[in-house]
Amino acid sequence: MVEYEPDSELRDTEQVPVLEPGGVAAFIEREVLPHAPDAWVDATKTQVGFEVNMTGLFYKPQALRPLEVIRAKILALETETEGLVAEIIGGRSAIKDSGVP
Repeated sequence: MVEYEPDSELRDTEQVPVLEPGGVAAFIEREVLPHAPDAWVDATKTQVGFEVNMTGLFYKPQALRPLEVIRAKILALETETEGLVAEIIGGRSAIKDSGVP
């Protein structure tokens, strides 16, 4: 009989579906052993748990706004902010003095 010693640098975990046909052993044989033929399972470390997809349960997607509404909002913001850049940098004359066309 071959004795295996655990190597913590090679340790890995797998998430096996609860309803996996054949259980953990079948999953390991099909998904792990073809890539790591010397892999083995320490049954004392096997844990059973569940993952709950909260997004799938609680997320309610909201309808996108029509393009016309978005365009109107952008135009309103442009009108509202008109002249702010000039106020911030000291008006049009400051731009001319800086040599910027």
